[in-house]
Amino acid sequence: MTKHLELILKAALDAGTEILKVYTREDFNVTQKSDASPLTDADLNSHKVIMEALNETGIPVLSEEGADIPFEERKNWRRLWIVDPLDGTKEFVKRGGDFTVNIALVEDNYTVMGVVFAPWLGHLYWGSPEGSFFFDTGRNPVGMDVAKILTDGDKLPYKLPDKFTVVASKSHFSEETKQFIDKVKSKVGEVEFSSIGSSLKMCLVASGKAHLYPRLGPTMEWDTAAGQAVVENAGGKLIDLETGERMRYNREKLLNNYFLVSAGGVDTAGFI
Repeated sequence: MTKHLELILKAALDAGTEILKVYTREDFNVTQKSDASPLTDADLNSHKVIMEALNETGIPVLSEEGADIPFEERKNWRRLWIVDPLDGTKEFVKRGGDFTVNIALVEDNYTVMGVVFAPWLGHLYWGSPEGSFFFDTGRNPVGMDVAKILTDGDKLPYKLPDKFTVVASKSHFSEETKQFIDKVKSKVGEVEFSSIGSSLKMCLVASGKAHLYPRLGPTMEWDTAAGQAVVENAGGKLIDLETGERMRYNREKLLNNYFLVSAGGVDTAGFI
């Protein structure tokens, strides 16, 4: 398990380096995928770096940039990597800094290990059975010593804020999300609201900087698998609001149901 963790930490750092090479250009090309979502050289370069690293493990990979693998082929995978080479491409294109690299290991349909790296912010999160951690890489992750990162990382979570805090999406703030936040206010009183892009929302909950993250809009498996590993290994939960259980992965339908992420010790019974 430690060997795999070291490998995906290095892969995330290397992918982040490739992303920053594109991000810091004066201009870069943006095309549209079939679902009208943006695609850049950063997505493709990050995907290439990660795939080269993960191929060493012999474990199959489900990636956003290679998501056309038939379920008939995937359904017997007991273990797999789930990857988003660049989560938050919309923020990337707008020159916002809250985009991430997401890499997760899934066993028997549940995420067990994951890395979330925000290269522009220098924020590196990871979760495994040993716990969840944070490390500040700065904006130059080239050649960083993974062993030192594992030694020096801060264990999560930190202390929850005194004021009840809900984090939500920048780009997908729906009417249903507003109604959910109003429901929370009716239960707990005043609510502090925070907004950020990509899987960093889950990392804020895992860190203890927010109590809840409701996602009442579309996401895919690669958007959540790594963040869920960070949340759960920090003592929190990610609950599929349709099943009422932990989010499962490598499903026939890769589109996630709506879900709720909660920090450890937060009672969500009144919100679901």
